[in-house]
Amino acid sequence: MLDKKIFEDNFTKFSEMKNKVKKDPNLLKFHIYPEAGWLNDPNGLCEYKGRYHIYYQYSPLDENKSDICWGHVSTEDFLNYKREDIFIYPDFKLDKDGAYSGSAFIKDDKINFFYTGNVKHDGDYDFIKEGREHNTVRIVSDAYNYSDKILIFDNDDYPREMTKHVRDPKIYEKDGYYYMFIGARSIEDKGLVLVYRSKDLENFTYHMRIETDYDFGFMWECPDFFTIDSKDFLILCPQGVENETYRYQNIYQSGYFPIEIDLNEKTYKLGEFTELDYGFDFYAPQTFEDSKSRRILIAWMGMPDAIYTNPTVNYKWQHCLTIPRKLSVKNGKLCQNPISEMENLRKDHITLKRGENYEDFVFEALAKNIKDSFEINLRSDVSLSYNDGILILDMGDSSFGRDIRQVKIDKINDIRIYSDKSALEIFVNEGEYVLTSRVYSENAGFYSEDLDFDLYTLNSIDFI
Repeated sequence: MLDKKIFEDNFTKFSEMKNKVKKDPNLLKFHIYPEAGWLNDPNGLCEYKGRYHIYYQYSPLDENKSDICWGHVSTEDFLNYKREDIFIYPDFKLDKDGAYSGSAFIKDDKINFFYTGNVKHDGDYDFIKEGREHNTVRIVSDAYNYSDKILIFDNDDYPREMTKHVRDPKIYEKDGYYYMFIGARSIEDKGLVLVYRSKDLENFTYHMRIETDYDFGFMWECPDFFTIDSKDFLILCPQGVENETYRYQNIYQSGYFPIEIDLNEKTYKLGEFTELDYGFDFYAPQTFEDSKSRRILIAWMGMPDAIYTNPTVNYKWQHCLTIPRKLSVKNGKLCQNPISEMENLRKDHITLKRGENYEDFVFEALAKNIKDSFEINLRSDVSLSYNDGILILDMGDSSFGRDIRQVKIDKINDIRIYSDKSALEIFVNEGEYVLTSRVYSENAGFYSEDLDFDLYTLNSIDFI
C-alpha cells in the first residue's frame, strides 16, 4: 500500500530518481513520460472546464512497477503540460494493492471516475480464480480532489462463472441510461465484456454480456464503447489470441470490433476484429470526446509481459503514452491520425529528396503519392520497407529485443512518421494502419533512395 504520507516520506528518493531521469540520452521530446518511475495505461481521459486531463497508471518510486497510483498531467493545448499531484493513491481496503485502470464520465458539472481496486490476499493462490479482489470503485471529483471511495461492485456482484479478473470499467450514456462496459475472464478462460446499467451512476445492475462464438482469447482488457458517424465500435485488448504471420504478432493485442448493438433489447452482432496498431509498443488505448466533437485516442506505448526491454530503467523511468490521435471512420474502418495540435510543434520545413540523409532523431516526415515499393531507413539500423503487398518494420540491433513486424497492405499511398528520441509512430494511408514502437538507436540517419519527404523539425512539449 502507498499513501500520500509514505510518498512524502520517500520524496528524497523520488527527487533523486527525477534527477537521474533528466540525464537519460533517450529522454523524449514530445511524448508524455513519467517524471520518475513506471507508467502504463492511460486512465480517466476527459476535457473538463476547458482543460484536458490525462491520468495514467503510475508507480512513482519504482521504474519496474509496484504500488500503482494514478498519475496526472493536464493541458489546454497539447503543447504545454502541467505535472499535477498524484491523483489516486492505493490507500484504502478496496484498492490497497493498486488503483488499477478506469475511466471518467462528466455529469452535473462533476467528473465521475470509475476504476478497479486491486486487492491480493495473503496465501498460496493463483490470483485468477482465488485470492484476489477486483473491486469497481467510484469517486466524484473536480479533476484534482475527491472525498470518498465508493464501492460499486465486488467479486460477489459479478456473474458466478467469472474469475476474479473483472476490471477496467468504461461508461456510455444512451436513452437515459448509463452503461458500464467492463472486461472479464470466465472460469472457462474465455474473454468477454460484461455490461451493467444504471439510472443514476450509483446503482448498477447486470444487463448483458458481449462475447464471440469462437475462441478469441482468455481475457478481454480495457473495453471502450463509442459511436462515430452513427457507427458503434467496441475497443478491447484480448489476451491469449494465437499469433499469425501478419496479424496478432504481439503477446497481447489491441483492436476493435465494429458492432451492431441494441442495448435496450440486449442484442448485438460483432464484425471482424481489427488491430489498431501493428507495432511493438501499443496497449490499453482509451478514448474520449472533447468539446470540438473529436473522438481522441491515447494509448500506452508499452506492452505487458513482453520479452523486450527498455534501457531507460537505468535512468529510473520506463514507458510513455502515444501522441493523441483523432479517430475517424473510412469504409467502415477506424482510422487514427495525430490531432491537429501536433502541427503546432513544427519548426523548420525541409524538402528531403530521395538519396538525401537527415541526421537527427526528432522530426515529422510525410511522403505522398507513393506508387511503388520502397525502403526507408528510420535510424541507422532500423528500416521500413514495402514490397509485394507486405510492409515490414525491422528494428535492427538496437531495440532491446524488438525484431520484425509484418503487415499486409494492398497499396500504400502515403506515410506520416513521427520520430522522437526513443519512439516511432508511423501512420499509413491516412491512419488506416499504424505502427508504434519504442526505439533505442545510437545513431540517427533518416534516408530513402525511393521516396521524397516533407520533413519538419519539431519543438518539444513543455512540462511545468
